[in-house]
Amino acid sequence: MLLVTKYRKQLPGSNIADDVKQKIFDICKSHNREIIVMETDKDHIHFPVSYDTTDKICDIVKTIKQETTHCLWVKYNSFLSKQYLKKHIFWSDGYFACSIGEVSSSTIQKYIESQG
Repeated sequence: MLLVTKYRKQLPGSNIADDVKQKIFDICKSHNREIIVMETDKDHIHFPVSYDTTDKICDIVKTIKQETTHCLWVKYNSFLSKQYLKKHIFWSDGYFACSIGEVSSSTIQKYIESQG
C-alpha cells in the first residue's frame, strides 16, 4: 500500500514519520493485520498489509488515514495548522494498493526499504 501526504508536503521531521509508522502498526495489530516492513519517503509511505480477504481495502485505508490523522493533529496541532489550511488534513484523497501475488516477501521488503 502507498499513502501520500496532502499536497505532497514532505513528512516533517523524524518524529512525525516515526509516529505515523507506529500508529499504522498499532492500527493494523488491533485489527489482526500484519505489516512486514514499512518505510517513509519525503512525502509518502510504503507498507504491505496482510489482511483477511473478507475485508475491503478501501475500509482498511479509511481507518488508517482517519486514525493517523487524528493522532497527528492531537500531538502536532501547532505545527500542522501552519502547514495545512484546513484542520484534520494530512493524507491525499487517493491511495495505491495492489496484490503482491507470487513475489517473495524478501523481494518486497528490499524494495520498500530502498524507498526511504
